[in-house]
Amino acid sequence: MLDKSLPYFNVIMKRSSIKPITNVELPKGYSFSWFTEGKEEQWAKIETSVGEFQNTEEALKYFHSHYSPYSDELRKRLLFVKNKGGEEIGTITSWWDFAGQERVPSIHWFAVINDYQGYGLGKALVSECLDRLLLLEGQKDVFLHTQTWSYKAIGLYLKAGFEIIVDESFANYNNDYERAMPVLKEVLNL
Repeated sequence: MLDKSLPYFNVIMKRSSIKPITNVELPKGYSFSWFTEGKEEQWAKIETSVGEFQNTEEALKYFHSHYSPYSDELRKRLLFVKNKGGEEIGTITSWWDFAGQERVPSIHWFAVINDYQGYGLGKALVSECLDRLLLLEGQKDVFLHTQTWSYKAIGLYLKAGFEIIVDESFANYNNDYERAMPVLKEVLNL
């Protein structure tokens, strides 16, 4: 869940291509599944449940405008984790953006429903996402945009080998490093 009691600042992170990917297995009874047509609703419900959108209609509108034109890519890049009953409870997207003219691998829309946080599902999703980006984009640095409200995810990303970038960015995101770091130092004990 986003912590909207904190001030909002953009955070840009990068993971060097030379760092090995640590394989993190899902806990017993959970499984991965890739996007298929009709799973937009599950994506929207997950993202809305953690506070990324006000409602599922807003999430679906975003999904259709940003991802639906790339349906073939979605089947290779949008990953879900399912609980023991087969319900999608987490998601991450192995996407791309641009840094200037260069296409760069990036992580989009990582979320796990609150009731399932703390079981290692997020670590496994990030690990699988990094493996997928390596397969699809080659051995390149991986970028992501996040915000201070997502400080728990930032902690997970740091453990996965990402670094908070001081002055670099990608995809026209603002980098609020100077304003974000005091907040992150307080909540993450950096």
